Amino acid sequence: MAEFRMHISMSLDGCVAGPEQTLLDPIGRGGERLHDWLVPLAFFKEMHGQDGGEVNESDAVAREMFANIGATVMGRNMFGPVRGEWRTDAPWDGWWGRKPPFGHPVYVLTHHPRSNLELDGTTFHFITSGFESALMQAMRAAGGKDVMIAGGASVVRQGFLSKMIDVMDIHLVPIFLGDGERIFDGEADLRGFRHVRTIAAPGVTHFSFVRE
Repeated sequence: MAEFRMHISMSLDGCVAGPEQTLLDPIGRGGERLHDWLVPLAFFKEMHGQDGGEVNESDAVAREMFANIGATVMGRNMFGPVRGEWRTDAPWDGWWGRKPPFGHPVYVLTHHPRSNLELDGTTFHFITSGFESALMQAMRAAGGKDVMIAGGASVVRQGFLSKMIDVMDIHLVPIFLGDGERIFDGEADLRGFRHVRTIAAPGVTHFSFVRE
């Protein structure tokens, strides 16, 4: 059965992005360290058309996470730094260039309408009808595969409130950011999640939870 899956890297003090997010520092001050475990992996390099890379416990975890994903849901802040109305003179097309690593439809939550953006292997759909609408559209597009809830923090919190996340993977990185975006700030009741797996790897510990 298809599932809604959420995975995110988090610091020891609960931040999934640092403060002061900018075009030059999209994950906020110090936030790039949250992905130091991921970027060197062979799987990550394959996703971006590169050779080489490390093969360790995290490589297997990353491959498993993306193995059955048919669509992704993300927030506008994750898609890019643009705020307010979309620019037409110099449109923002994402961080990933002309060939994003997704290879499936991506649904971007936004308050401002925009036409679909078709790139090599990935189409971005801009959804103004809310989180649950984006999830339902992503599920239909996934064609029986799982849907990834990618972030950022606001989108993950909406997932908690909706109680529609089936699997939650937290990649706990042993750093402190001091301030930034936190996914566990809010009113969501998380007592329905049960811990099912812990995997220790270089620079990160992977925790998996399922909704009972």
